[in-house]
Amino acid sequence: MDITCLQSGNPIPSAGLDGLNARITGETMQCQHQQVFTKVASAISKFEPVTVCASANQWANARSQLPETVRVVEMSLNDSWFRDTGPTFVVGKSASCSGTPEPKVAGIDWNFNSWGGIDDGCYRDWSHDLLVAQKILAIEKLPRFQHSMILEGGSIHVDGEGTCLTTEECLLNKNRNPHLTKEQIEDQLKAYLGVTKIIWLPRGLYGDDDTNGHIDNMCCFVKPGVVLLSWTDDETDPQYERAVEAVSVLSNTTDAKGRKLEIIKLHVPGPLYMTEKEAAGLFQEECEAKPRLAGTRLAASYVNFYIANGAIIAPQFGDQKWDDEAVRVLSKAFPNHEVVRIEGAREIVLAGGNIHCITQQQPRVSLSIMSTMIAFIHRMALTQAETANLRVVLTLQRMACKPPKYKVIKCLGLDSRDKDVFIILVD
Repeated sequence: MDITCLQSGNPIPSAGLDGLNARITGETMQCQHQQVFTKVASAISKFEPVTVCASANQWANARSQLPETVRVVEMSLNDSWFRDTGPTFVVGKSASCSGTPEPKVAGIDWNFNSWGGIDDGCYRDWSHDLLVAQKILAIEKLPRFQHSMILEGGSIHVDGEGTCLTTEECLLNKNRNPHLTKEQIEDQLKAYLGVTKIIWLPRGLYGDDDTNGHIDNMCCFVKPGVVLLSWTDDETDPQYERAVEAVSVLSNTTDAKGRKLEIIKLHVPGPLYMTEKEAAGLFQEECEAKPRLAGTRLAASYVNFYIANGAIIAPQFGDQKWDDEAVRVLSKAFPNHEVVRIEGAREIVLAGGNIHCITQQQPRVSLSIMSTMIAFIHRMALTQAETANLRVVLTLQRMACKPPKYKVIKCLGLDSRDKDVFIILVD
């Protein structure tokens, strides 16, 4: 599900229709901005459940713009970057009624200081954002692991097999956790994320000053052992030095399993810069937020995409050459996924992030067949004799799509919130 802010499903992507802390003014510009957020949530909803979080002022507006299949939740927000303010979901094992360890989902609620605190952050009031992760976990009825360390979800990327990517520019910045050493930060990441190897890139994407170089604009895993890197062929572009620097690190390390990394280069667009018209459309005087000035280079990166179940939700910036190249590279990197173009993603990057930044996935963990069968037998109060001559089929398909060779005797939806999961007892 994906939760976006708007927000999304099992993962949760999320995003906030209230928009960005530097408020968008002018009816046309505001509509354009919200329409792109709506595009993202709608695109993801075709592949997995989506929840969108919207403020009280924007709830009705969000509900009217989004498909009925998208859940809209009212939530107070200071800004729309759910990747950074929402929980980091983790999967662990716990004992089941059968005695076999079962996967369980929980969420880490990191501390947050608006990417740098009062003096160096993006805005001065983040009181609502501090509560976002706690509220999401309460809504989803999931365990919450609170942490005092300041960390944003966009500053880390994991491969699911023990390896974490991050940047020194962000995590070692004195505006985050000046009391912690690099080794102490590593220890916390290992303890809470379950990783055993941290790969530190020196810097993030050039121009990503808001986040102090988040990894999700610079580099991400395609799968264990394979990474995508924001690249440029232009040796005069300041991003070139950073990209070459990253290649050197990635080429000379291994992941947690001892594998050498395959590096796929994904060329950045542009460079792109904020126009006078775009800067004029941001109302900032009363927001106490970081100024958005005309001529500022935009932190535009195709690495800032969302991986849905069977799809890649990819930003498009209006740079036809590199937009098309990004789709080609992503299609080759993810051959079993449909690459969905989100045109107009420039609207999101005007405030410093993109699709990955406004979303947060929530893993769905299915019960094992054995534990599901035991739970069913207990709930249906079936005797040993009644179950002796029955086989159990666990299907993620709707009843209309059940295998025709089986005659259904009894059927039970496992969970009223999950209508697609059934146990079917057959002759």
